This record gives sequence, C-alpha cells and structure tokens, in this order.
Amino acid sequence: MDYSAETLYNGTSVYVSGAHRFGTDAMLLSAFCRPRRAERAVDLCSGCGIVALRWHDLGHRGPCLAVEKEPEGTALLELARCKDPELAHILPLCMDLNELPGTGEEHLVAANPPYFTGGRASPSPARAAARHEGGCTLEQVAAAAARLLRDGGRFALCHRPDQLARVCAALAAARLEPKRIAFAKQEPDGAPWLFLLEAQKNRRPGLRFEPDILMADEAGRPSAQLQKIYKEGM
Repeated sequence: MDYSAETLYNGTSVYVSGAHRFGTDAMLLSAFCRPRRAERAVDLCSGCGIVALRWHDLGHRGPCLAVEKEPEGTALLELARCKDPELAHILPLCMDLNELPGTGEEHLVAANPPYFTGGRASPSPARAAARHEGGCTLEQVAAAAARLLRDGGRFALCHRPDQLARVCAALAAARLEPKRIAFAKQEPDGAPWLFLLEAQKNRRPGLRFEPDILMADEAGRPSAQLQKIYKEGM
C-alpha cells in the first residue's frame, strides 16, 4: 500500500492513500461537533480515521471507536497508532456498520457518509465505496448511530444541502432529533455546498441555526473563520 503522511495543526499525523484521503468536509465535521476530553465517541465511515485523529488533535482522550468497512482505511489508522503511542485510546475496527452491535453508552457519534446514490463512476472500488451509497446508506448510518448512543447522546454528520429533507427523515426514523445546523458557503451570497447537523437521541424538537461557515474572503483566500476552524475547532 502506497501512503503518505499529513500533519494536523497540533502535530497529530494522518496517513492517507490514493483511495483514502480527507477533505474540508471531514475537517469541518470534526470541529463542528467534538467530544469532551473523556467522553466516549465513535467515528463511523471513518476512512483513514481523520475525524477520530482530529478529535485527538483537539484534545480528546476518551475511548474512541473508528469504524471503517474497507481494510485499507483501517490499516492507515493502525499505522498512525503504531507510530504514536498517545493514540492508544483510538480503536480501529474494520466492520460493516450494519453488523455493529449497539452499546447504548456512547456520548457522541459522527459520520461523513457517502453522498451519492447513483452509479459508481470511480475506477477505484475503495473511492467509489467512500463516495456512493451501497451497503452503507444514510438510513443505515442513522440506525447504527442510534444503537450506539445513550439517551441524549449526540450524532453529527455532514451532507449535501439537496439531501437535507432526506437526512431529517432518516434521523426522525431513528429517534434522533435535529438540534443544530450550519451551512458552509464559498461566499456570503452563494448557495451552500455542505451542511453540518447535530442531533440528539430521544429529545424534544428544537433546531438552532448557527452562523454560516464562509470558506473564502473577498480576495478568494481561505477566510479567517476557516483558518481558525483548522487551528482550534469551532
């Protein structure tokens, strides 16, 4: 397996391959909803483990399960753990999330699920699995999160804005009540390209809209808001 290393702001290394990389959406997700230092957390559809590793980089030290179906993604996270003993609290698990047993004990579950429901255009099976729903649908992700969470536990995900209604329906079916939402935009007057949503298990309705996340300033450079998120979280 060919791989390379990228370093997060506080020094945590993330190992990536051609099939398992990470983008801005994963960075925003890990900053939008993060566990307190000792809380129990799970990263579903973890890929190379970026969300779990970013949480660690931001100070999380509680038990953290990183669930990924593709063996190469799990191997990349195992490599990071082997090279950094401080990552011992993160447990990589190569498993189909549909077979994941529920603990009912987790404080936080996050997922950066596949966005597309159409055919697999990528020549790489691993990249296609990361981008297109197959054995990992939105509804299955929500159901797995619900099995894992304690009452009041939080579930966070990011997705495409045109899928917002479907996301809310899937969450409702899993007894996950939307509580916070933020939209990411390239510019203030532009349409959002991503939304970030936090839900809670078995809670009453009450959704809070948070300020938009602007990706670029007037000159087209990364915005001060985005730079702060990459350094400190949200």
